Amino acid sequence: MKKDDHSVGLVTPKNIFFAEPPNEFQLESGKKLGPINIRYETYGVLNVDRSNAILLLHAFSGDAHAAGYLSETDKTPGWWDAMVGPGKAFDTDKYFLICSNIIGGCQGSTGPSSINPQTGKPYALSFPLITINDMVLTQNELLNHLGISELFAVAGGSMGGMQALEWSVYFPEKVRSAIILASTARMTAQGIAFNALSRNAIMSDFRWQNGNYYGKEIPARGLAIARMAGHITYLSDEAMHKKFGRRLQSREEYGYDFSNEFEVESYLQYQGDKFVERFDANSYIYISKAMDYFDLGARFGGLNEAFAGTRAKFLVVSYSSDWLYPSYQSKEIVFTLTKNRKDVSYIEINCPYGHDSFLLETDRQSSIISSFLGGIRG
Repeated sequence: MKKDDHSVGLVTPKNIFFAEPPNEFQLESGKKLGPINIRYETYGVLNVDRSNAILLLHAFSGDAHAAGYLSETDKTPGWWDAMVGPGKAFDTDKYFLICSNIIGGCQGSTGPSSINPQTGKPYALSFPLITINDMVLTQNELLNHLGISELFAVAGGSMGGMQALEWSVYFPEKVRSAIILASTARMTAQGIAFNALSRNAIMSDFRWQNGNYYGKEIPARGLAIARMAGHITYLSDEAMHKKFGRRLQSREEYGYDFSNEFEVESYLQYQGDKFVERFDANSYIYISKAMDYFDLGARFGGLNEAFAGTRAKFLVVSYSSDWLYPSYQSKEIVFTLTKNRKDVSYIEINCPYGHDSFLLETDRQSSIISSFLGGIRG
């Protein structure tokens, strides 16, 4: 653990349990699930009138560990540590930050790898399909547990932005502001196609065994390939050119074989292998499908109608090199909010990091978010 005056320091994950049978939680699909566990972390102090709470919403492969360290020997801080802490964009001297692992995940919350109490075995594919809306409704259960009836802000990038949008539409009376980074109001055909590619990589691994691999060899190769495919979409052509170019990994001339000759090949293989150590293949399948289902305006008859009842002040940020959720998708959100005469600010940050910019472009992003939060009044 690094010593840092602007770090939240050591954090302890917490859990809440709810939806005990016969009071199971009803999912958007109509299926029921219970009991449910949600893993979460908090940073900062909730004020007396409980008005300073901000809900941080993680992206696809994220978790509840947004900031700080889990132990004295922990070398890697939370996934948004550069943004969360004393004096940072999400200032823990001012705000009470909450971050939970989504339902369907594999980092402490109930998901396909959890034990089904009816069978005593992991759910695997008997776990019901989930949606972004289900994620938000279970997060609302967490807020009820914490006694928080209104959020100062919801904030997230990528899939986290989808959740933030869903919060603003589904619970308009509970959300004062929403920060949407590198996200979209609906999954496009291209996004669905990439997710389908990744799911097929996992399902084609003979060790997947129709999801029943728990206690056996995991479908490591399929999951690694899925991550490799996904990771490509998080980068940009410029970033990959600067980082790798056409450099060879460990030789000066072509070997004319099928080994990982190029640096970029070895990098992707490393990312895939590293991912296998911390993520569940079935969770990958379920979460990617939940993203495919996401279409914010579908239940309202259109995006314009979806935003009609929102009350939040919005900050929408896109990134010039993001080709997974390019800026035109953020602009569609901004245009529709503006058409509804909602309070919305928008900025496109010019940077080379691709979709991952919301995790990497923290300096400029921090000043933008700090200014936005500072402008919200009671």
